[in-house]
Amino acid sequence: MMLRKMLAVPMLAGTVAVGAVACEPTTTVQDGLVNVNVGDVTILEDVNLNVAADVTAQLCGVNVDAVVAVIAAVDQDSRTRTICKLEDNDKVRVTQN
Repeated sequence: MMLRKMLAVPMLAGTVAVGAVACEPTTTVQDGLVNVNVGDVTILEDVNLNVAADVTAQLCGVNVDAVVAVIAAVDQDSRTRTICKLEDNDKVRVTQN
């Protein structure tokens, strides 16, 4: 009986430790950095949100303020967003780094 108790405690502790690791949710790191692509070419990599907003606004001919919120959303939820389509049909996209 004593042997069972001695074996049960370490086994229970191991189960709790494994369960705690397995239950950790996967989260996206919001680091304030994104990538900017034109077509299939990355023109900016791991740049600050404000730099990405400035460049995409210039490329697309829109106000910077209109683009900042969209790019911030990319950093938060990791979903790629198309900012505009250029004359040659290349899309200006912002992706999470």
